[in-house]
Amino acid sequence: MTHKGAPLTLRNAAVVILLFSIATVAGAWIYEAMGYLPCELCLKQRIPYYIATPVAALAAVWAHQGRVGLARAGLTGIAVLFFVGAALAVYHSGVEWKIFAGPSNCSGTLTKAVSVDVFLQLLQSVKVVRCDEPSLWVLGLTLSNWNVLISLALAGIALSAARRGG
Repeated sequence: MTHKGAPLTLRNAAVVILLFSIATVAGAWIYEAMGYLPCELCLKQRIPYYIATPVAALAAVWAHQGRVGLARAGLTGIAVLFFVGAALAVYHSGVEWKIFAGPSNCSGTLTKAVSVDVFLQLLQSVKVVRCDEPSLWVLGLTLSNWNVLISLALAGIALSAARRGG
């Protein structure tokens, strides 16, 4: 079987990861600007993208400079980041589907206040955006479901390129 197109070199993989990381976070920010506010778990799922973006840029530069060891290390780190991100997204998906209990401050039942004073105190600490109620579905999947797929794809690209090392 022959492979057509550009090979998945260290540099190409790093550039693909860089572009998809930027696009994914930009998409999340666009949805946020449209009024779909992220929950606590959604915000945590962005962390691998925030870290991977500059690391992917560095890995692309290192690969271009012939610093293969650094580029491979960067892509290996990115693979680990996105595998962890995928695991968090699986957990969040399970919280949305009521398979797992979510964090107490953004899922589950609300506590009934015994007085107005207690209610006012609760308002200062209660988060409005719930982790167990998806605010948006795209093509039958929630954003955390999509994040599982995107994170696994980016982790696979990073790991594949790092193992090849070319």
